[in-house]
Amino acid sequence: MFDRFFTGFSAARSCWEILREDKKLLLFPLISGIACLVVLLSFVLPLAVIQPRALMVLFDDDPRAAAGQVPWWAWLLLFAFYFCNYFVIYFFNAALIHCALFRFRGIPTSVDDGLWAATRCLPQILAWSFVSATVGLLLKAIENSNERAGQFISAIAGTAWSIVTYFVVPVLIVEKVGPFEAIARSARILKDTWGEALGGRIGISWFLLPFWLIGIVLGIGGFFLLGPALPLGILLLAVVVIYMIVLALVSSALETILLSGLYLYATQGEVPARMDRSVLAGAFAAK
Repeated sequence: MFDRFFTGFSAARSCWEILREDKKLLLFPLISGIACLVVLLSFVLPLAVIQPRALMVLFDDDPRAAAGQVPWWAWLLLFAFYFCNYFVIYFFNAALIHCALFRFRGIPTSVDDGLWAATRCLPQILAWSFVSATVGLLLKAIENSNERAGQFISAIAGTAWSIVTYFVVPVLIVEKVGPFEAIARSARILKDTWGEALGGRIGISWFLLPFWLIGIVLGIGGFFLLGPALPLGILLLAVVVIYMIVLALVSSALETILLSGLYLYATQGEVPARMDRSVLAGAFAAK
């Protein structure tokens, strides 16, 4: 367990060096987050005006949702929301992966390069968004089928799905294959180079933990100041909110950069810049 932690932490630190040298990579998760918010509002606001009860059904606050009696139109609406949301996430992840792969190879790149690369893969991204939305809808249906067992099965199946499809987006953008071939390819990469590929995500969490704790402590301090020093407390809470948003963007960018480096090493044997071969060898133990 200690070796896994060290491997993930070292990989996260290497990705941090990449991000520190090329801060514009943070633009991709930032734009993605804003776009996801726009997608959410584009669904929520019209429903709030036209059919408020639809929001209750979608967010499981309606008794019919808990009983598995969701109307057919709600499923169509939920599928459309999943599809749009997944498309936004995958599009900007693909753009960031393109830039990260170039950075790992020492090739200069720009935000425009990443966006154009993602645009060239629109058919693959659209197809993968459709598959992901379908799976998401199925998992939601399983979750609604039974209050306890359904949630448990949905959680297990969702975790397994996320593991199997871990490398799908870099496969799509680099190899330009269809969604089902990308799933099979992702599974083969994990099988052939199994070790601690997913341990890097844990390493990133531990790497950023002190920064999250700082934000939590400052947030608690802001709440305590709301009484005796209201303006100072509000100001501190506003700073904490901005700080947490930036930290979330950094975490998202680091995870995608890590994924890019692991994919490059796993498929082509290249040691990405700033990453130690011994670290990657630990991340992918030979079978």
